[in-house]
Amino acid sequence: PDKDIFETVTKVGTGFTDADLEKLPKLLNKHKISHKHPRVESMLDVDVWFEPSVVIEIRGAELTLSPVHTCAMNVIREGSGVAIRFPRFTGKYRVDKSPEDATTTEEMIEMYRGQLKKIDG
Repeated sequence: PDKDIFETVTKVGTGFTDADLEKLPKLLNKHKISHKHPRVESMLDVDVWFEPSVVIEIRGAELTLSPVHTCAMNVIREGSGVAIRFPRFTGKYRVDKSPEDATTTEEMIEMYRGQLKKIDG
């Protein structure tokens, strides 16, 4: 990560097969912690916290500005971060990547601005 923290960009619940849903507890339970990890920057109210550990691939319809997600908070617009709209799990568990290899804040900003350029022509 750019600032040695992990920021939120979405919550995802679609794209998971029954096999994925059966596998996730086994995969994640060993990473469960009682409180938000110090390297996680989040405004979300969640039931369970995990240490940054598992990398999955998510696709969405577009990137939008969000008052609740912390990725690039206040960079593009005051009070807003960048978020993935209509997120969907692609089925790929990125065992070849560590959490530090995930998409960075700067990359998210670049992708957001890139889609605006496409709209503006």
